[in-house]
Amino acid sequence: MYFDATTVLKEFILSRRGVVFPGFDFFNVLWSTRNVCPYGFGVFDALFSVLVELGLLEEASKCFSKMKRFRVLPKVRSCNAFLHNICKSGGRNRSQRFLEEMIGAGIAPSVYTYNIVIDCMCKEGELETARMLFRQMKEIDLTPDVVTYNSLIDGYGKVGLLDEVLLFFEEMKNMACEPDGLRPNVVTYSRFMDAFCKEGMMQQGIKFLVDMRRLGLLPNEYTYTSLIDANCKAGNLTEALKLANEMLQANIALNIVTYTTIINGLCEAGRIEEADEIFRAILKAGLTPNVQIYTTLAHGYMKLKKMEHALNLLKEMKEKNINPDLLLHGTVIWGLCNQDKIEETKIVIGEMKESGLSLNPVIYTIIMDSYFKAGKTTEALNLLEEIMPEFNLQPNVAVYTVLIDGLCKKNFIEAAKSMFDEMPSKKLVPDKTAYTALIDGNLKHGKFKEALNLRNWMIEMGMELDLPAYTSLVSGFCRCGQLQRAREYEMISKGILPDGVAKQNG
Repeated sequence: MYFDATTVLKEFILSRRGVVFPGFDFFNVLWSTRNVCPYGFGVFDALFSVLVELGLLEEASKCFSKMKRFRVLPKVRSCNAFLHNICKSGGRNRSQRFLEEMIGAGIAPSVYTYNIVIDCMCKEGELETARMLFRQMKEIDLTPDVVTYNSLIDGYGKVGLLDEVLLFFEEMKNMACEPDGLRPNVVTYSRFMDAFCKEGMMQQGIKFLVDMRRLGLLPNEYTYTSLIDANCKAGNLTEALKLANEMLQANIALNIVTYTTIINGLCEAGRIEEADEIFRAILKAGLTPNVQIYTTLAHGYMKLKKMEHALNLLKEMKEKNINPDLLLHGTVIWGLCNQDKIEETKIVIGEMKESGLSLNPVIYTIIMDSYFKAGKTTEALNLLEEIMPEFNLQPNVAVYTVLIDGLCKKNFIEAAKSMFDEMPSKKLVPDKTAYTALIDGNLKHGKFKEALNLRNWMIEMGMELDLPAYTSLVSGFCRCGQLQRAREYEMISKGILPDGVAKQNG
């Protein structure tokens, strides 16, 4: 009967797609016939479930409001499905509100209900809310299960709160001693190990691997990937590859995340041939490499000045209908700029526009810096005046800093000063690098007063002069024959206060 009602309702709603509030209208129809056709109130639950199943969450929400008003409440199973869909769509606040509405309407939530919302909060970083819901479920005599603890361990572990992770783990182990108590499972240990490995505590992670094996729990691909990733980041590639072989011997297939981790580790170590071998093994295994693998390999090739190999990867991606993302395009532009192939970046920029990708200030900064280094000041300025507006981009502090530094190095000191003075009107505060570039530029032109004024402004802004700033001052005064002044700044840079400065401060 319930199945028949669901089928009829689904057909009706699908036939009315595009009509405003189809569920709302149909609720009124059903309610008006309640005394004529004694089909029972379960049909309203079926209506709510169908709306949720079809992804019509707004209509489902309105339907739920009417059901509350007329006291024909949906079953907790239907509410859980609604909560699950809300969380999938990123509605963490909405999920919490709906849970409160459920309780307020007299619908008793289950452990599964709380697990859905707690997991959502943990994934969204709302850990205090997750902790509050964890306490709340205990207060209404619902016992958290292994899924509840796994979500909390994962959430707190991802932000490095290892003390909290240990507390939840110990609480689980204590509950295991009770009759019908819960025990940590493979997921628990895997998430636990991942939390410690991400904080660089690899030995602790390995200890938990030993513990889980002792309990008869077999590690899965997630467990191994956490350890492989930690070893790769620590430069222990031999151990990482040993763990990968161990996976294969245990008949655990390496997934795309594991492969990505290993390839990244090899590329970082400059072992690009081995990384390429693994890449070809992925293709042979019938797996589709992700954008991250292509980006990692391309970056590895470019670091070794093998630009042609990197561009071939880009071509290969397009042939497989894998769209390069902003990071990969940025990586290619970085590689081209590093090899003084600035003009070729225009082709990449054109491809990005065709793909609907917008350049960001970081990419512009890389290209602009390359133009200045190549002595192409006009082209660098064109980026600011022509191309950035085309992508509706506003220059940030980094862009202005590159401009100021480039203009100073090309002896356009007045243009650099103009850029520097323009920054406050754009609500941008010059950073230490911008000040240092302008100090250096002024000293090259013998403008001691302007350079010292800039130094004083830095101090007033609470910026401590760093080694590059002192180096600019020392070399600048040396070039102009002001050796005593240069000597004073050299002493200060080494933490020695010259007598003249000490007297002035006394």
